[in-house]
Amino acid sequence: MSVSDKTALQAAEWFFRLQESDTTHADHAACRAWREADATHEIAWQRAVEVSQKMSRLPGNLAYSTLQNSHQTGRRRAIKALAILLTTGTAGWQTWQSEPARMLRAEYRTHTGEQQRVQLADGTEMHLNTSTGLNTRFDQMQRLIVLEAGEIMVQTGHHDPLKRPLVIATRYGELRPLGTRFTVRQRADDVHLVVLDGAVEVINSRGQRRVINAGWQTYFDQQAIATPVVADSHMDSWTRGILHVREMRLAEFATEMARYRNGIVRCAPGVADLKISGAFQLKNTDEVFASLPTILPVKVSYLTRYWITLDALEA
Repeated sequence: MSVSDKTALQAAEWFFRLQESDTTHADHAACRAWREADATHEIAWQRAVEVSQKMSRLPGNLAYSTLQNSHQTGRRRAIKALAILLTTGTAGWQTWQSEPARMLRAEYRTHTGEQQRVQLADGTEMHLNTSTGLNTRFDQMQRLIVLEAGEIMVQTGHHDPLKRPLVIATRYGELRPLGTRFTVRQRADDVHLVVLDGAVEVINSRGQRRVINAGWQTYFDQQAIATPVVADSHMDSWTRGILHVREMRLAEFATEMARYRNGIVRCAPGVADLKISGAFQLKNTDEVFASLPTILPVKVSYLTRYWITLDALEA
């Protein structure tokens, strides 16, 4: 049975009302009366409960960033989002969970090639890299940052009077900074953590834990946390608009540079394993690609402005 937009919105409003700390017995009674007034009301309510249960199974605290934002603006946005899910069913849930959808509803986000600095109320400073989205939820119990996509550098604040733990939630687990500065990048298959100062505790989706100290880096996913290795001293150079590489495969270099420009960058197999080193400006990727033939035996071809191919020189 289909649910009208009006009924879905009412169900979402009731759902959020009953999550609040000042809910009364009268509120619960009124909600029951609303559910019993029409069969579609009960269907909409059960769908809201189902969505909530699915949210509760997301890694870490991701559910809180999506359906339980305590700010009024975020609450209104969440009510509307939940109402849409109630009318679209499984397809709507899958769309809601897609990375583009998470980016669109992110509290802070950057587009391709953009970077942004943000200071939170507790003094925590964040630097968002290209194509990054995140949400925050600060309440009486914790300070939560949810990395929806992309990469951030975090400098933790030291002036939280409530002494709430700071948690960074990712697709594959949580990070708990221990007075620190670090970068974290969420990729399709794992999360990359580089600790620049202090230490960070990693807790992956399986509950495995490992503390990473300054000068070390690790990768983790829902199955395991990799053994830490020494981090390159330039791992945070992107915050200064520079990509530092040392003996990097050209194919990997092309992939990294492609993060900062719109379009496609293709690296032909014949030159993919060439090694490149240097410091490259991220604000003008066209200049970087134009300079490659002076560094390596490659040619750079433009099918269009948005399609670049790196290939071997003709014999």
